[in-house]
Amino acid sequence: MQFVMEIALSFPVVVFSVLIPLVLLYWVLVALRLAPLELFEHDSLKGDYLSSSLVALGFAGVPASFSLSVLLLLAAAITLAVELLGLRWLELGLLRVPLGVAVLWGAFAIASPLAAALCGSMRRWFHRHLLGHQRCLLGEHVEVLAEPDGEGWTRATLVDDPQHEVRLHGKADSMPHVGEHRVLVKYVAEEGAYRSVDAGEFREARSHLHRLRLGGGRSATV
Repeated sequence: MQFVMEIALSFPVVVFSVLIPLVLLYWVLVALRLAPLELFEHDSLKGDYLSSSLVALGFAGVPASFSLSVLLLLAAAITLAVELLGLRWLELGLLRVPLGVAVLWGAFAIASPLAAALCGSMRRWFHRHLLGHQRCLLGEHVEVLAEPDGEGWTRATLVDDPQHEVRLHGKADSMPHVGEHRVLVKYVAEEGAYRSVDAGEFREARSHLHRLRLGGGRSATV
């Protein structure tokens, strides 16, 4: 028992010793319907940096809370393995803090593609069983099935799950056309429909934003 406590309270494992019980408590509250599953989702990806970042990392189509939980658990397992196999045998002193921070960064970097792959394999399950949680689909790629009518309404299916159909409502400056691949960027609850943009434009906008952030970071260091 003392060994377990020592490991649990050692840095960087202690970070997960605090976070994982909170994650478990959250899922208990979700099971009891006392907390929302779509805890982090908003109606639009615009200005929602968390959801936009998760989409960029490949987590589109599943609740952000689930994606973050999987990412956290995998990072915790990697950090625990590093602690048991390496850090606990070294006399690090104050060096444990910067080295522990590096381990945390590396653990999340390694866990991110693994978590994205795991969540991606469960995407269709979420499509089937979370029909009332439309905001989880923001960031998904769809294929337009028909030309929009006079009011801009049309239908589309998810590219990676053709059996799942959604409603699109186009605007005059961004009207979907049959056969196009588009990205869901906004959910309008009053209409029960999504706004979308061309997939190529979405990639270009995301790349441009990434360059702006990098440029801002470089400017701040000058």
